[in-house]
Amino acid sequence: MLELIHSHPFYELTTLLVMAALIGLVCLLLRQPMIVGFIAVGILAGPGVFDVVQNQQSIQLLAELAIAVLLFLVGLKLDIKLFKTLGTVSLATGLGQVIFTSVIGMAICLALGMDWVTSAYVAVALTFSSTIIIVKLLSDKKEVDSLHGQIAIGFLIVQDLVVVFAMISLSAMGQSATEDLHPLLRVAVSGIGLVLAVLLFSRYLAKPILHQVAKVPELLLVFSIGLAALLASLGDTLGLSKELGGLLAGIALASTPYRESIISRLSSLRDFLLLFFFMALGTQLDLSLLGEQMGAALVLSLFVLVGNPLIVVIIMGYMGFRRRTGFLAGLTVAQISEFSLIFVAMGISLGHLNQSTLGLVTLVGLITIALSVYMITYSHSLYDKLAALLKPFERQHPFREEAYEADPVHYNRHYDVVVYGLGRFGSELAESLLNTGLTIAVVDFNPDIIQRWRNRQVDAFYGDATDPALLDYLPVLGARWIISTLPGSAHQLGHNDPRIALIQALKHHQYSGKIAVTSYHSTEKDKLWAEGADEVVMPFSVGAEHIANWLKQPNRKD
Repeated sequence: MLELIHSHPFYELTTLLVMAALIGLVCLLLRQPMIVGFIAVGILAGPGVFDVVQNQQSIQLLAELAIAVLLFLVGLKLDIKLFKTLGTVSLATGLGQVIFTSVIGMAICLALGMDWVTSAYVAVALTFSSTIIIVKLLSDKKEVDSLHGQIAIGFLIVQDLVVVFAMISLSAMGQSATEDLHPLLRVAVSGIGLVLAVLLFSRYLAKPILHQVAKVPELLLVFSIGLAALLASLGDTLGLSKELGGLLAGIALASTPYRESIISRLSSLRDFLLLFFFMALGTQLDLSLLGEQMGAALVLSLFVLVGNPLIVVIIMGYMGFRRRTGFLAGLTVAQISEFSLIFVAMGISLGHLNQSTLGLVTLVGLITIALSVYMITYSHSLYDKLAALLKPFERQHPFREEAYEADPVHYNRHYDVVVYGLGRFGSELAESLLNTGLTIAVVDFNPDIIQRWRNRQVDAFYGDATDPALLDYLPVLGARWIISTLPGSAHQLGHNDPRIALIQALKHHQYSGKIAVTSYHSTEKDKLWAEGADEVVMPFSVGAEHIANWLKQPNRKD
């Protein structure tokens, strides 16, 4: 059987997908996080168990594309104004966590009997958290845009920069000292150049290019993936990282009116590709190195699972955040990263460490990744149980978080009415609503129309009403009314009808306001009401009645 599977890469891929589907189903039935199941698929498919994967390059390629797409989507969601506000907090928290974890971790390693060099390597490896896993979990919980989510992403970026610095430093140890330009200086110059290029692209080119690209939705998708892969490759080539490159690609398009549509269209692809990232992580774990390190691994895992979050809670509490925000952000560093394994492997290649150290860090990775997934998934319930114990780490007046809450720029606007579809009737309706003084937003699939309304300082969003995922990213669910002026067909009224698709998506997202839809056929009214519409507007009938009433006025001027 294995000979058949190994005879072609497609058969290996098929086997992995089938295994992922079966184990994913088991996780669903047992109510376990999917990430744990997908890592388990990698372990089972790896050399230590069934040895399914021989063509590691194909899996690794998809895993690297997953990294680019995931961080690209994170970059799209980053609010630059918010990042400026929280930049100091992210920097202080990120560096503080790295320093304290390194110092305390080294003391623990020395107490466990390790030598100074091994202790230093392991301590630094414990400071790296997995950006990929954390962002995936925050995305699943719809918490990327929350205060603790934004802070967590901020100090993860700081961690990534520390990772780059540490790995370049190790790499420099193995290089000739005769190079003209020191590796750290070269990377710094390249990084600054890449950031400047992204800022210039975002300022002058992103909107006009996407304005043309968005006219063909399929091209918008391909362009976005291409840009994410390009900057991820550039970041990797320049000695930064794929993560930072992908993040910069998202930031480059974050100021455009098409970001919500890009996010909704790429979310499913992201989830599919991340399957291969987690499987690749599992296949790289060498189970034969783990047995003799169990005692030390349990001690270090406990430090990572408890100590790292506590360090973040203490720092954020001192800086003026509530214990809840500090705790939820702190849980995101309760695991080590795939870069921890790479960092230790570099130490082995330089002759500083032996294979047993890699086994130790691998086991810590297995334990902390598996358990932290549960901790982040059930973070709010966990906080409820520990809130009283965390009270000493909160200031009497959490001034920084109170200032954040007092600034309305950090919260989604609440609209009176959101109008879907800006054809003739939709545009006239939006004009009339504006004239009454109501706060409105508009959604349409035509980039030219969106730009015209944005030029009038009206919140206009590019998107397709039939895309249910779009509602995850548009700030429209707090509106009193959502009105669809999209046309339908009396002969094909069904789930593909944009009005019914929108109604069902709103119901799925537990929208509590009122829904109105337009219809040009009286035979549709009962069906649309049955689907959940609160009002069905007949533009022709309303227009005809208005004209008839106008004609009957005795003072009418001919």
